[in-house]
Amino acid sequence: MRTQPTPAHPAPTEHRVLNPATEELLATVPASTPQDVDAAVRRAAAAQPAWAALPPGDRARLLRRFATVVDEHLEELARLEVREAGHPVSAARWEAGNVRDLLDYAAGGVERLTGHQIPVAGGVNITFQEPLGTVAVIAPWNFPMPIAAWGSAPALAAGNAVLLKPAETTPLTALRLAELALAAGLPEGLFQVLPGAGSVAGAALVDHPGVAKVVFTGSTAVGKSIMAACAEQVKRVTLELGGKSPNIVFADADLAQAAAAAPGSFLDNAGQDCCARSRILVQADVYDDFMARLEPAVHAFTCGDPTEAGTSMGPLISAAQRERVRSYVTEDAPAAIRGTAPQGKGFWYPATVLERDPQDRAAVEEVFGPVAVVVPFRDEEDAVRLANATPYGLSGSIWTRDVSRALRMSRAVAAGNLSVNSHASVRYWTPFGGFKQSGLGRELGPDALAAFTETKNVFLSA
Repeated sequence: MRTQPTPAHPAPTEHRVLNPATEELLATVPASTPQDVDAAVRRAAAAQPAWAALPPGDRARLLRRFATVVDEHLEELARLEVREAGHPVSAARWEAGNVRDLLDYAAGGVERLTGHQIPVAGGVNITFQEPLGTVAVIAPWNFPMPIAAWGSAPALAAGNAVLLKPAETTPLTALRLAELALAAGLPEGLFQVLPGAGSVAGAALVDHPGVAKVVFTGSTAVGKSIMAACAEQVKRVTLELGGKSPNIVFADADLAQAAAAAPGSFLDNAGQDCCARSRILVQADVYDDFMARLEPAVHAFTCGDPTEAGTSMGPLISAAQRERVRSYVTEDAPAAIRGTAPQGKGFWYPATVLERDPQDRAAVEEVFGPVAVVVPFRDEEDAVRLANATPYGLSGSIWTRDVSRALRMSRAVAAGNLSVNSHASVRYWTPFGGFKQSGLGRELGPDALAAFTETKNVFLSA
């Protein structure tokens, strides 16, 4: 979703889905209109009450069946993700498995979505966690399958209906998941997919009074516009937005391990990752040593055919995204490290490491491509200053052997997800979300279902 206002030109009636590795046409998908959205909201409203009224064990059983059906089609879903998003097949298999695992995990929460009995005078006070009704999930193109499930699985588990709006470039896995949900026995109308333009279908979902909550993953600019639109109806919202995450390497770190792990932190998914550690902050004492170790590690991160098992990085999602990435790497400013990428058809861009001033555009803005900027720092105080010198606060990494320093830095760096001596940001059983302009609310983890409920308080007079 790019903008909220009515488009200046007529909205497209269909979207062409291209394979970003070959530029071949994969499918032509009808674009949902505001009328389609309205009809879908009405179907969801009809299906949701019976779903919410199911005994918790029955609702959990259907979600587990959905997870089983996804598992039975895991390779099919992974191959579809390879074709529409250009992800290496090994990564795509993990993504399909993540959908399966998240459905299983959410199903386990259905019977644990309990209220409280609170001591009061003169009677009994109890609380209920009531479903919101219909939830809109607006998913991005960079991780189409898992992020669609991050919002959809806990929303369904909490007793809501879900309307999923995938990105224009990557609707195919979402459409297939909706088919698998029906095959698993979920009721008609409960989980619907509405492909289309963000400025049309997405805006219609945000504005529709029958949608109780919007879950959006995408750019900070669009997230702000969605938040403003939801405010008109005091509509609930969860936002997972941009990032410019630091990878902080101290002189006492295991430099071999830190350098070997660094490429994956900003080259995974060709850098199209809000959690990408695209600012590498290295203590000045070991800067040259680290850079010498980083170069072979970057070259070992192979960019090529995503269908091949040994490929580490595929193409960018589109020609437009490639041009955006190119705008951050001026031709007259040589890169410190540059990898290789295939020539010819496909939206390829090589791994690129820049040495830049911390105020340089490439060091400040979210590139969303395989580009990192390396900046030296003096001491712990300087590292914190540089790490926090951004409007974002999504993730980050801290490399040190000093446990006390690791704890101090973990408290000082303003980010929602930090890793020490690692780059792991996302696990479906732990919370995920950002500080500052990286978002609002939390997804995943043990409290995910509660984010799709309202607390109702009831006092029973004795």
